[in-house]
Amino acid sequence: MSTAQHEAHHTRVGARALLAIEGFRRLLFSRFAAQWGDGLFQAGLAGAVLFNPEREADPLAIAAGFTALLLPYSVVGPFAGALLDRWDRRRVLVVANLLRGVLILVSAFTVAVGANGALLFTLALVVIGVSRFVNSGLSAALPHVVPVRTLVEANALATTLGAVVAVIGAGCAVGLRALFGEGNAGSGLTTAFACFGSVGAAWFAVRFARGALGPDEVDEPAQPLVAVARGLSDGGRAAIRTPTVLAGFVGLLAHRLAFGIALLLTVLLMRFRFTAGLPGLGQAVAVFGVGILVAGLVTARLVARLGRRRTLGTGLLLGAVAVLAGGLPLTMPTTLAAALLMSFAGQVVKLCVDAAVQRDIGDELRGRVFSLYDTLVNIAQVVSVALAALVVAPDGASPGLVLAAGACYLLGFAGFALVSRGHA
Repeated sequence: MSTAQHEAHHTRVGARALLAIEGFRRLLFSRFAAQWGDGLFQAGLAGAVLFNPEREADPLAIAAGFTALLLPYSVVGPFAGALLDRWDRRRVLVVANLLRGVLILVSAFTVAVGANGALLFTLALVVIGVSRFVNSGLSAALPHVVPVRTLVEANALATTLGAVVAVIGAGCAVGLRALFGEGNAGSGLTTAFACFGSVGAAWFAVRFARGALGPDEVDEPAQPLVAVARGLSDGGRAAIRTPTVLAGFVGLLAHRLAFGIALLLTVLLMRFRFTAGLPGLGQAVAVFGVGILVAGLVTARLVARLGRRRTLGTGLLLGAVAVLAGGLPLTMPTTLAAALLMSFAGQVVKLCVDAAVQRDIGDELRGRVFSLYDTLVNIAQVVSVALAALVVAPDGASPGLVLAAGACYLLGFAGFALVSRGHA
């Protein structure tokens, strides 16, 4: 069924109507499989490095671990965007998922034999880099399977449920570690299970026809290397000349800076101050998933009532309140409450920015903008984690860093308002 036919048949599109669209359903299942594997892999790796009795972890080691999870797309993102706007996205999703499955198995073997340092982090960098590439491809392909006017709802459903599935994958990792053991061998076996997500994601993607996910047109030079090199600048120019996207980037970067600080504090508090260990971190991940789910259920309604600009601004202010009110007491219940509200606020902001990119950026540039988007937010989070690791207390009890996270939200709100008002 064509997009025009969808427009005619869906005067009021909800989750049930979206799920009736075969292409959307297939893309959604591919996302679910990929993100389940991502959640399991990242939680398995975190358990292997941060909560393994056979290894030591301090704030700088934890920051290095998060860098391994977050940095990859900061490096390859500018180049991947050009490829997503040049290559058949269906083929990209199939090949990238299969490659990721192989790399996950290699990483799992490395964990099992007790490898440390550069080798393990390098493998993690590559695996997560491929994962980010896949996620950008899924986002860029979404407008090819749903009507343009339903992108807010479709993106909210896909992104939110995908994030919840990633949380479920992380929960599976906790269960598998309990089954296989917390040492190197058990961590390796746990991590290996993530390859099933990659295989499933490739299987769903291969069922699309060639060219069905775009790009419809290639707006790039004939030489591939020149096209790749232009990815970052093309995405940047497109974002700068699109006011809704530029303002959204400002707000989302502020959230990621604050979230990076909160993430490091939460891990340290769970391990050293609350002595809750990986189960405690599992509780934080669970409430984080609840916040994401609730945001997915209400964001489209908030946008319909308040508009995208006001909804995004409200999310940033809520994030500031959450981190300051929940983080400063430095107790486990308030930390979990802060995680819940921050995840809700952050997901509201992200969904608004996703919708702006999908609605306001042309298909021939969308992959590059999404890749720039991933690159910037991951650099922001890596920088905030690294800087916080240099000054954080060994047990995570650092009220000054909590205040810094709150300030990031408030500065982000001011910058978002300024850019929005200036363009208006």
